[in-house]
Amino acid sequence: MSSPPSLADTTRGRILFGGDYNPEQWPEETWHDDIRLMKAAGVNSVTLGVFSWARIESRPGAREFGWLDRLMDLMHSHGIGVVLATPTAAPPAWLGRLHPDTLPRDEHGQVEWWGSRQHFSHSSATYRRYAAAITEDLAARYATHPALTMWHINNEYCTHDFGDEAAEAFRGWLRAKYATLDALNEAWGTAFWGQGYDSWGEILPARRTHYLKNPAQVLDFRRFTSGQLLGCYLLERDIVRRHTPQLPVTTNFMALFAGVDGWAWAPHTDAVSVDIYPDPKDPLGGQFNAMIGDLTRSQARGPWMVMEQAAGPVNFRGVNHPKPPGLNRLLSLQSVAHGADAICYFQWRQSRQGAEKFHSGMVSHAGAEGRTYQEVKQLGAELARLGPEVTGRHRPARIAVLHDWDAWWAGEQDGRLSRLVRYEEVLRAWHRALWEAHLATDFAHPEAELGHYAMVVVPHLYLLTDTAIEGLLAYVRDGGTLVCGFHTGAADADDRIRPGGMDERLRELFGIRTVHEWWPLDAGESVALDAPESVASGAFRGTLWSEELQIRPDADVLAAYKGGELDGLPAVLRKGRAWYLSTLPEPDALRELLAGAAAGAGVRQELAGLPAGVEAVRRGDLLFLLNHGREPVRVRVPGIHHDVLTGAAVRDRIELARYDVAVLKQ
Repeated sequence: MSSPPSLADTTRGRILFGGDYNPEQWPEETWHDDIRLMKAAGVNSVTLGVFSWARIESRPGAREFGWLDRLMDLMHSHGIGVVLATPTAAPPAWLGRLHPDTLPRDEHGQVEWWGSRQHFSHSSATYRRYAAAITEDLAARYATHPALTMWHINNEYCTHDFGDEAAEAFRGWLRAKYATLDALNEAWGTAFWGQGYDSWGEILPARRTHYLKNPAQVLDFRRFTSGQLLGCYLLERDIVRRHTPQLPVTTNFMALFAGVDGWAWAPHTDAVSVDIYPDPKDPLGGQFNAMIGDLTRSQARGPWMVMEQAAGPVNFRGVNHPKPPGLNRLLSLQSVAHGADAICYFQWRQSRQGAEKFHSGMVSHAGAEGRTYQEVKQLGAELARLGPEVTGRHRPARIAVLHDWDAWWAGEQDGRLSRLVRYEEVLRAWHRALWEAHLATDFAHPEAELGHYAMVVVPHLYLLTDTAIEGLLAYVRDGGTLVCGFHTGAADADDRIRPGGMDERLRELFGIRTVHEWWPLDAGESVALDAPESVASGAFRGTLWSEELQIRPDADVLAAYKGGELDGLPAVLRKGRAWYLSTLPEPDALRELLAGAAAGAGVRQELAGLPAGVEAVRRGDLLFLLNHGREPVRVRVPGIHHDVLTGAAVRDRIELARYDVAVLKQ
């Protein structure tokens, strides 16, 4: 039996370079100029058709493929591969007008009208029928076209729907999960506020209520929504796979997006891809880019794709800043260092009209003479040199960060203890600490097999299943080092608070007798902690959260609260190889704590003595050195190396300009 298609079937030893191409926005005479500029920039892949439904099907049942035929032929004649998209993220206006059941409703019951994109109900049978029909005809027409290298399904799945058809589908989902109303009432805790259900027809999506919604209902509705969107993807994926079983299929995730469960989706894609837009003004934009690379590589279990990034400014922030010279190159090569085998953009040519006319393109409004395109040309040439050296190569890290969408969804319920605790910010803080300590990381699902990792960190998983807890216990029992953050393991899979405020097995693991109270902190508030210098350079401060803990005699106190209501009580403790942090230490302290735990677990940095702001990442035989700082630096690299990007020999040390990158081969 042949193996399933993969990203390697498209890359073939080269890094894919290009992006979304929307030539229907331009007269055809522009297309030939685009091809000329693409070839000069080293573009070898474009994505076509993402928002072309109305162009192909201008009225119900029409099929206008002539323009796309010419484009496909044009790309093939110039050696540029096509990632062909199904256009179902942007239904035409006539679909909503003739079939209002295809339009989603928000939690207030208001219709979301056409005129933008993603205006479809994931539960609408009519939408799915029309989406399947155009996908079927698209796949049948281009299945044998030599330009076609990959399929791209829909775009950035993110819609919600609280309408009647979604309500009926939700009830069906609940029947399949719980079988009986008694089981559902138990799982949802409907005895609270007397909201027990006596009929399946009484159950609604998590629509607007007078006061707080049932958090278990909200959690299940988010699970349902992720599953419904996955069903839309699978409908189209199965159609194109039937026509082209040899070609990989993908859809573009969004960076750390709360709407869909990436762990559940990833196994259904042949190539995991992501859209990532770090803010150029964020001094930690490089860390965010690294984190998304680590997460996406972990979902892919190997090489992955940057499906979208910006060559310059975006258009969706309050203030949209351009990328200074060198930053686009730095972040692109950083993604390659973290496992990307495709570097693509939204979009090729910057639009002159529409909602995203200020969103940059590889060719900006300044045209071919503009700095953006000139930098794109340089990057294309460098990626061509790197491709044979890195594509397909992957080395797992020795540290895993546990991340879970269920825990994220459950932990951010309206009635939580602190709205200042934002899951993604806590996750980013812990990854930042490891990144700044120059410790490579993977991400993993809480129920994953963890035995091959030397250290596992759990930044903040409010909800943990019994399976996950037993896995963590076994991991530590077998010699692994576990470092766990605050308010973890407080709830079970139904968002039911576990007796004692933390699962009893976890309390035993960390040496905690009782969690008396949780003490969340106000904005700007912190707590002082006392620790030996061997732990975290002595005194430091905790932020966001604190806890009133009573510990067992077999737990070691590594830091205690100093002053305030918790004076003298344990803040950071360890029992054997299991650490527990009941607060979020300030960045320097968290970095020192995690670096110390990693050293105890036998995990070392890739390269010692790096200047501040410099990242060292190894991929295959290559060592990437990335200067995220605004000043030039000198980096010590013992031995004799060859810089793949410049061809220069490097002996013992190298100079990196601001936002500079070197890729060394020993």
